[in-house]
Amino acid sequence: MGSRKKIMADRIKEAKKTTYFASLRNVPSSPRKMRYVVDLVRGMEVSKALATLKFCSKDASKDLEKVVRSAIANWEQKNDRKAENGELYISKIYVDEGATLKRMRPAPQGRGYRIRKRSNHVTVFVDALNNEEK
Repeated sequence: MGSRKKIMADRIKEAKKTTYFASLRNVPSSPRKMRYVVDLVRGMEVSKALATLKFCSKDASKDLEKVVRSAIANWEQKNDRKAENGELYISKIYVDEGATLKRMRPAPQGRGYRIRKRSNHVTVFVDALNNEEK
């Protein structure tokens, strides 16, 4: 590995030590449906976000709740302590498009209609509130 490449790799490695995130890949729902639920919790404090997801009627909220809990656990693991109530918030959250399965459905007169079964990838970043922000 070249020296510039190694320096950059070390810099990225140090930056990842202070970021706390979780991602869920290949969720079998369309990205558009997941973004409706993601927009509900973007920027929220995590306990409030978990309560919102628990009582949301959308099916995608179950998958998103799983990712948020995982991000909280990752924060607790890296900091060697439990998160206090009101300490963490969702700093960044986004949904990317995953693989699309292409299927055919029988149609009238010997034709076939194309079906696209979409999937998505969800990534959640959590961060602690500083004393100034409280």
